[in-house]
Amino acid sequence: MKKHTYSIVLTDTVVQEVDRLAAQKGTNRSTMMNQILADYFSCKTPEKQMASVFSLIEQQMQNVFRVQLQASDAMISLHSALQYKYRPTVRYRVELLRIPTENSIGWLKISCRTQNQALLHSMQQFFRFWMHLELQTYPAYRTVPELYVLTENGMVRRLLRHNLETEEEVADAISSYIRQFDRLLKQYFAGLQQQVPAEALQAALEQSYLQMQAGLS
Repeated sequence: MKKHTYSIVLTDTVVQEVDRLAAQKGTNRSTMMNQILADYFSCKTPEKQMASVFSLIEQQMQNVFRVQLQASDAMISLHSALQYKYRPTVRYRVELLRIPTENSIGWLKISCRTQNQALLHSMQQFFRFWMHLELQTYPAYRTVPELYVLTENGMVRRLLRHNLETEEEVADAISSYIRQFDRLLKQYFAGLQQQVPAEALQAALEQSYLQMQAGLS
């Protein structure tokens, strides 16, 4: 849905009310006016589509994750606590593209706010292991540019479009991906806490991953 610049004449009172509402919503005047007019004419804007996806994600995840809506209409954050020293929190931030490309709908940014270097190292090890699992299971992913980006305290994963068309399909796919990642991450840290030998832990994680991909758990 393309946008263009138009010149319109409005009274100062109307503009003040638009600005007031925009400030409450954490957006700008143009976006707020676009949303107001879209509501009036029952138009489905990209912002409304993203809001619908996030609402569906929230409904599916709120019983397991702490959901945090962002000031931006294009993102939502989910928080999950690890069974580890000091119970660090892992944040899953979903950022959607206003206009999806042919192959991408946005990004999933996974991070852990901690200064514990041992924890950060373990997280990096798991990110690399997850990447290995995905690329081994889905070899076609190897051709996707910048599918993963590792950062100092996290990982960014491009969200692929696949054949997702409806808001429900997008929300289901994102929610399922995060649940699977979080479940395996917690299994990994539980194994570390129990001092499970590395080879045995890797084998157990691989088995759990394959079961999740097959829809068996």
